[in-house]
Amino acid sequence: MIPLRDDLPTRRFPVVTLTLIAVNVAVFAFQLLLPRWGLTLHGWYYLAGARPYELTHQMDLPPFGYFPWWATLFSSLFVHGGWLHLIFNMLYLWIFGNNVEDAMSRPRFVAFYLICGMAATTAQVLASVDTDVPLIGASGAIAGVLGAYLVLFPKARVISVVPLGFFFPVFEVPAWILLGIWFALQAVEGLLSFRSPVVAVAFFAHVGGFVAGMGLAYLFVRRHPARRARRRT
Repeated sequence: MIPLRDDLPTRRFPVVTLTLIAVNVAVFAFQLLLPRWGLTLHGWYYLAGARPYELTHQMDLPPFGYFPWWATLFSSLFVHGGWLHLIFNMLYLWIFGNNVEDAMSRPRFVAFYLICGMAATTAQVLASVDTDVPLIGASGAIAGVLGAYLVLFPKARVISVVPLGFFFPVFEVPAWILLGIWFALQAVEGLLSFRSPVVAVAFFAHVGGFVAGMGLAYLFVRRHPARRARRRT
């Protein structure tokens, strides 16, 4: 299922959510210019991505450059591996992030997003301690946003498209079903990934971020959002 929008309005303009989207898009645009400056995308991923071996051994490995090992916990959250990677992450961030931001103060939402991103990276690192394959993408932090949305707005309705071959029917799905299915798929795929030597998706980052978001939601929320949530007509 691909979400298109939800039915919950926001009281405040989602400044942080849009800023995060803008930063991610700007970093991706920067990546497109890298070949002109003599740096390959592969090298960029190793510079800015979170490499489990570096993090577990607290050391920098070549290629040395802009980011020390600890800084990649943050830099990796803004690096994407392609257009689809970026577009789907930003779609999820926009649909679910604006309501979660609205339930928190803006500074709290920034802190929440980064903490969930670090928790997601930590979960994936623990699942692949000695690998040197860099972790990139905002999906771990966004998974935290999804987890918070599930806790704060479980009864919200999400307009979603379900690709069925050449047909694309649109359904209104309760958030708890959509996000519950999403989380279950990430957990199952994560367990199955232990059977494969090469895994392109950091499933445990999604699981870790989602669980962190669920656990931290009420610590960061300003007030219980159910009182002010009203469905769009």
